[in-house]
This record gives sequence, C-alpha cells and structure tokens, in this order.
Amino acid sequence: MSADGPHITVVIHTDGALTTRTLRISRWAFRAGVAGAISLGALILLGLALYLPITAAAARVPGLVREVERLEAENQKIGQLVAALDSAERRYDRIRAMLGADIVPDPLQLSAELPVAPAVRARLASSRRSLESGPSAPTHWPLDDPGYVTRGQASGGPGANTSEPAHPGIDIAVPIGSAVRAAGGGSVLQTGEEAEYGLFVLLEHPGGYQTMYGHLSRVTVAAGQAVDAGQVIGLSGNSGRSSAPHLHFEIRQDGQSIDPRTLVKEQR
Repeated sequence: MSADGPHITVVIHTDGALTTRTLRISRWAFRAGVAGAISLGALILLGLALYLPITAAAARVPGLVREVERLEAENQKIGQLVAALDSAERRYDRIRAMLGADIVPDPLQLSAELPVAPAVRARLASSRRSLESGPSAPTHWPLDDPGYVTRGQASGGPGANTSEPAHPGIDIAVPIGSAVRAAGGGSVLQTGEEAEYGLFVLLEHPGGYQTMYGHLSRVTVAAGQAVDAGQVIGLSGNSGRSSAPHLHFEIRQDGQSIDPRTLVKEQR
C-alpha cells in the first residue's frame, strides 16, 4: 500500500498493441465517480418520468379544447331542442284543451261494465239567449261552448276555385259532450248513424231550410219530434269519418248547401 492510500489500478490493453496502459485511481475518487454516475442516471430517469407525462398532457390539450367546443355546441343544441319541446307541449296542451281529446283514458270508463255517458254542461237560465219559439229559420249558433272553425265551406268539383274537396257546412272544434242546440225551430226530419257523418240529426225548418249536425256522441231527439230554436238535440263527439272531436254544422236551402256563416250572425 502506498503512502497516499489505496488505489484502484485499471489496465488498458488494446488488441494487437505491444504496450499496455495503466490508470491508477484512488478508491475514494472511484467511489465518488460511481456515486455521481448513479446520481446522474437517477436524475435523468426522474426527469423523464416527470417530462413525459407533461409532454403527453400537452399533446392532448388541443384535442381536449376541440372536445370542449364540441360539447358546448351540443349543449347549445340540446337547449334549443328543450325550448322547442316546451313550446310544442304548450301548444299541444292548448289544442287538447280545445278539442277535449284526453290521451289518458278516464279510469271510470275503463272500469265500468256499462257505457258511461259524457258529462252534460247546462247554462244558467239567466244566461240563456232570447230565442223565438216554434218553427223559424236557422239563424242561431248551435253551440254554447267556445269553438273554433277548423274547416269551412268548400264547393269542390271541376268548376271550383280551390283544389280542396267538397265540404258542405263547417267543422267546429269543441270538446266531446258539448251541448248541440237547434239553430232554428222546426221538426226532426231524420236521426241515425252513417259512415261519413257518424251519429247525426237532420232538422227541417220553414223557408226550405234544413240543418245537419254530424259526428255526435249522443242524439237526444227522435224523428218527427218538434223542436224549438236553442233546444238541445244531441251532444258533440267524434263519430263517423272524423280525426278529432268536432261538430259538423250544415245548412241547406231547397236542397243546396249554403255557408252557415252567411245566415248565422251570432258570434261565439
């Protein structure tokens, strides 16, 4: 052992060379070098461990930004759809209230063994219109309940000014069970049921007038019976060729259909 402490000798011999080289390194320097190399390697590995996730996250940022933008656009579309759905539901509720067409069946009608008659709503005597008695021309509105004319008079045929098929009379949308009143005094010419009009009442009035009331749910008069203007002759419904509850109201004069609104001046 030399005076300056133990050393580590490294002999370097190149293949084919005649001489060798020796490298003497003190033991503490060798240990320090090994420790430094290990520390450097550990630092490199630690740097890679920290750098690689950051680099990967940074690479995902543009994609995440695009995804956020896409989600925001979809949320905006969903908000617009929700607003449109709310508007459609409000309109549907108004139409259903107008037509009286409840989607959920009445549990009383489902559980009853016998048919359940629709409710009849009557007006107070003090609120009744002043109507003439006996035979009279059909000049009165046939309904008490507020209604909406959903289809008007259309002559149809080759010479008509419209492509709409012939439609005598008008269709008035009202809830099922609304009281239908005679538009004028006269007699019941016919009652019954047929494919087009469903349950119907046909009245005869003076002056060659006739009135037809179609798509009823109930008839409350009989053929040959005398009726006064304003008398209840049936209840509105959805029978026959009908897509929604309404009253078909038709006026004929001498066998020709005329627009009821040219003769009936009452407003409802």
